[in-house]
Amino acid sequence: MFTGIVQGMARVVAIERLEGLNRHVIEMPEPLLEGLAHGASVAHNGCCLSVTSIEGARVGFDLMRETLAVTNLGALDVGDSVNVERAARLGDEIGGHAMSGHVMCMATLISREDAPNNCQLWFELPPQWSRFLFDKGYIGVDGISLTIGEVRDNRFCVNLIPDTLARTTIGTRDIGDGVNIEIDPQTQTIVETVERVLAARA
Repeated sequence: MFTGIVQGMARVVAIERLEGLNRHVIEMPEPLLEGLAHGASVAHNGCCLSVTSIEGARVGFDLMRETLAVTNLGALDVGDSVNVERAARLGDEIGGHAMSGHVMCMATLISREDAPNNCQLWFELPPQWSRFLFDKGYIGVDGISLTIGEVRDNRFCVNLIPDTLARTTIGTRDIGDGVNIEIDPQTQTIVETVERVLAARA
């Protein structure tokens, strides 16, 4: 489980592209190395990956075909940065909201409004996921726990403070960029349960 509170940004230092598999190596921020072991879970832009190698601060991960198809990690190049978060432990503060690290889809940045000490971003996601969007609901965007500001059909906006822009990759996103989306699991469960009950009654 993750909390959506990004703990740092990590630079991609190597990529090995194989058939149906990419091997990524990132330079993990030093504070996140303590206790890191082979097999540990680390979220990259909100996608849960398992550690496959550790050489000093260089930490490797395998990205399978499904991950490359559904997330934006397949488009990374050496030198790019990703948001990283270690898996939450029992007793940790949940500063954002509970997240699984399972990316449902990607959304496209369609509008950006920068103002002094504020930034509003509008995203468009595949229509089949719009039923899980609600004003003031939670959503995971590239691993960041955010509150939805407004929903219009399959579009939604988020409002960002300077700290979020400085501590995550979202501040570097341009129009047309794709971001990883994780729908709030509780919202998804409630919506799908209500749909099943109504369908059964019909």
